[in-house]
Amino acid sequence: MRTTPVRLAPVAIAAVVTLGALPPCAVAAVPAQGLGATAPQHERGAATVHRIALQGAVNVRDLGGYRTALGRYVRYGQVFRADGLGKLTDTDVAQLSALHLRTVVDFRVPLEVRQDGADRLPAGLSATARPADDLGLYEKTSAAIATKDPAKQQELLGDGMAEELMRSIYRNFVTNEKNRESFAGTLRDIADHERSPLLYHCTSGKDRTGWVSYLLLRALGVPDRTATGDYLLSNELRAEADRTTREALKKAGLMENPDLLIPLQEVREAYLRAALDQAEQDYGSLDGYLRQGLGLDTATLVRLHVRLLR
Repeated sequence: MRTTPVRLAPVAIAAVVTLGALPPCAVAAVPAQGLGATAPQHERGAATVHRIALQGAVNVRDLGGYRTALGRYVRYGQVFRADGLGKLTDTDVAQLSALHLRTVVDFRVPLEVRQDGADRLPAGLSATARPADDLGLYEKTSAAIATKDPAKQQELLGDGMAEELMRSIYRNFVTNEKNRESFAGTLRDIADHERSPLLYHCTSGKDRTGWVSYLLLRALGVPDRTATGDYLLSNELRAEADRTTREALKKAGLMENPDLLIPLQEVREAYLRAALDQAEQDYGSLDGYLRQGLGLDTATLVRLHVRLLR
């Protein structure tokens, strides 16, 4: 039997691969659950991660449940992290309604919003746009895929090029003033009881969203090892969707070796450490970055503790 080839426009494919946007039919619904098999080993039994089961997004979860160094726990139902919300089904939107969100923050740049669509949200709720610069990751990946040339794609993404791009993006989270403003504004919103429950997201929910989640957990006194575990959990939650994307690229004839994209699809501790090293270089420590780089005063940090810890 003859098989009809998959035909996907290069720009559309780049959006899917780089930013993790997948149509609802490509994503299996996953029920809310404790850490279980998706947990970093050091977190099992110490806290739970509540996933929000959606068809149009795969990396949506409650940041509650993590234990601080002083034995307190982050409250559930107050802060949620997510990937893109532009492909949500009607059922998904109804599930978001049950979270009683007051604020949604969108870290995507305008090009991402145009390509993937505006957030689908419950009635009466609109997203606050706080674009965070990703050094043109979307365009660079689009351009590499559009060549359809294995040698050129190897040149652009292979031999450590993709990894270095990701490290540069994370350093830019620290050095870029607009990025600092976006992240600081979101943390201030979380500290404001009138703005929560709050959800923030980018497109794949792993880099910009992962960085802010790490910052919030550390600001609350969650140990680095635990906060890093939450960051790395995106790899397990996104694995099936990302693998499906790579298979589609190969079948469409756009990439002979779609595994070149794995460093862009994954989060890695080396990426997180690039941002942390930059924070130490520029501000002396992570606390210095929070206070000086993001301009979070003691009162704001105290409000985060009061609001989110039990």
